[in-house]
Amino acid sequence: MRENTISNVIIGACIEIHKDLGPGLLESVYEELLFHELEAKRLNVKRQLPMPLSYKGNEFETAYRLDLLVEDKVIVELKSVERLAPVHYAQLLTYLRLSDKKLGLLINFNEKLLRDGVHRMVNGL
Repeated sequence: MRENTISNVIIGACIEIHKDLGPGLLESVYEELLFHELEAKRLNVKRQLPMPLSYKGNEFETAYRLDLLVEDKVIVELKSVERLAPVHYAQLLTYLRLSDKKLGLLINFNEKLLRDGVHRMVNGL
Protein backbone atom coordinates (compact mmCIF):
# COMPACT_ATOMS: atom_id res chain seq x y z
CA MET A 1 0.00 0.00 0.00
CA ARG A 2 1.33 3.44 -0.91
CA GLU A 3 1.69 6.39 1.45
CA ASN A 4 -1.26 8.34 0.05
CA THR A 5 -3.61 5.38 0.34
CA ILE A 6 -2.47 4.75 3.91
CA SER A 7 -2.94 8.41 4.83
CA ASN A 8 -6.49 8.36 3.44
CA VAL A 9 -7.35 5.40 5.68
CA ILE A 10 -5.77 7.12 8.69
CA ILE A 11 -7.63 10.39 8.08
CA GLY A 12 -10.90 8.50 7.59
CA ALA A 13 -10.41 6.71 10.92
CA CYS A 14 -9.62 10.04 12.63
CA ILE A 15 -12.78 11.60 11.22
CA GLU A 16 -14.82 8.65 12.46
CA ILE A 17 -13.39 8.97 15.98
CA HIS A 18 -13.84 12.75 16.02
CA LYS A 19 -17.40 12.49 14.71
CA ASP A 20 -18.30 10.06 17.50
CA LEU A 21 -16.46 11.73 20.39
CA GLY A 22 -15.60 15.27 19.36
CA PRO A 23 -12.76 17.40 20.72
CA GLY A 24 -11.64 17.72 24.33
CA LEU A 25 -10.15 14.36 25.25
CA LEU A 26 -6.53 13.71 26.11
CA GLU A 27 -4.07 13.04 23.30
CA SER A 28 -3.36 9.60 24.75
CA VAL A 29 -7.03 8.64 24.42
CA TYR A 30 -7.16 9.62 20.75
CA GLU A 31 -3.90 7.74 20.18
CA GLU A 32 -5.27 4.55 21.69
CA LEU A 33 -8.55 4.83 19.80
CA LEU A 34 -6.79 5.46 16.49
CA PHE A 35 -4.41 2.57 17.12
CA HIS A 36 -7.36 0.21 17.58
CA GLU A 37 -9.28 1.61 14.59
CA LEU A 38 -6.29 1.11 12.29
CA GLU A 39 -5.62 -2.39 13.60
CA ALA A 40 -9.29 -3.22 12.96
CA LYS A 41 -8.69 -2.13 9.36
CA ARG A 42 -5.86 -4.69 9.27
CA LEU A 43 -3.07 -2.14 9.04
CA ASN A 44 0.29 -2.75 10.70
CA VAL A 45 0.52 -0.08 13.41
CA LYS A 46 3.25 0.54 15.94
CA ARG A 47 2.51 2.80 18.89
CA GLN A 48 4.97 4.91 20.92
CA LEU A 49 7.78 3.49 18.83
CA PRO A 50 11.23 4.39 20.22
CA MET A 51 13.58 5.53 17.48
CA PRO A 52 17.37 5.49 17.61
CA LEU A 53 19.70 8.29 16.58
CA SER A 54 23.34 8.28 15.61
CA TYR A 55 25.17 11.53 16.29
CA LYS A 56 28.92 12.06 15.92
CA GLY A 57 29.65 8.39 16.41
CA ASN A 58 27.39 8.06 19.43
CA GLU A 59 24.30 5.87 19.37
CA PHE A 60 21.18 6.88 21.27
CA GLU A 61 18.64 4.06 21.50
CA THR A 62 15.61 6.22 22.25
CA ALA A 63 16.23 9.67 20.87
CA TYR A 64 12.53 10.22 20.15
CA ARG A 65 9.23 8.33 20.04
CA LEU A 66 6.72 8.20 17.23
CA ASP A 67 3.09 8.35 18.34
CA LEU A 68 2.13 5.95 15.53
CA LEU A 69 3.94 4.40 12.59
CA VAL A 70 1.54 2.90 10.07
CA GLU A 71 2.62 0.21 7.59
CA ASP A 72 6.23 1.27 8.29
CA LYS A 73 5.61 4.23 5.96
CA VAL A 74 3.49 6.96 7.52
CA ILE A 75 4.27 8.74 10.79
CA VAL A 76 1.26 10.03 12.70
CA GLU A 77 1.84 12.70 15.33
CA LEU A 78 -1.27 13.38 17.39
CA LYS A 79 -2.12 16.48 19.39
CA SER A 80 -5.06 17.69 21.43
CA VAL A 81 -4.16 21.33 21.90
CA GLU A 82 -5.89 24.69 21.54
CA ARG A 83 -3.61 25.67 18.66
CA LEU A 84 -0.75 23.97 16.86
CA ALA A 85 2.55 25.77 17.29
CA PRO A 86 5.40 25.98 14.76
CA VAL A 87 7.38 23.53 16.91
CA HIS A 88 4.76 20.82 16.27
CA TYR A 89 5.36 21.05 12.52
CA ALA A 90 9.14 21.15 13.03
CA GLN A 91 8.95 18.09 15.29
CA LEU A 92 7.16 16.01 12.64
CA LEU A 93 9.49 17.19 9.88
CA THR A 94 12.50 16.22 12.01
CA TYR A 95 10.96 12.79 12.71
CA LEU A 96 10.42 12.28 8.98
CA ARG A 97 13.98 13.27 8.16
CA LEU A 98 15.62 11.20 10.91
CA SER A 99 13.57 8.09 10.15
CA ASP A 100 13.85 8.52 6.36
CA LYS A 101 10.06 8.30 5.96
CA LYS A 102 8.29 10.19 3.19
CA LEU A 103 4.91 11.14 4.69
CA GLY A 104 3.67 12.30 8.06
CA LEU A 105 0.34 13.43 9.42
CA LEU A 106 0.05 16.00 12.18
CA ILE A 107 -3.47 15.73 13.58
CA ASN A 108 -4.94 18.02 16.21
CA PHE A 109 -8.13 16.48 17.59
CA ASN A 110 -8.97 19.64 19.54
CA GLU A 111 -10.74 21.30 16.60
CA LYS A 112 -14.45 21.83 16.07
CA LEU A 113 -14.05 20.42 12.54
CA LEU A 114 -11.31 17.82 12.33
CA ARG A 115 -10.41 18.78 8.76
CA ASP A 116 -9.00 22.02 10.23
CA GLY A 117 -6.66 19.94 12.39
CA VAL A 118 -5.25 17.61 9.70
CA HIS A 119 -1.87 18.54 8.22
CA ARG A 120 0.16 16.44 5.77
CA MET A 121 3.92 16.86 5.72
CA VAL A 122 6.27 15.36 3.18
CA ASN A 123 9.94 14.57 3.17
CA GLY A 124 11.29 14.35 -0.34
CA LEU A 125 8.08 13.38 -2.18
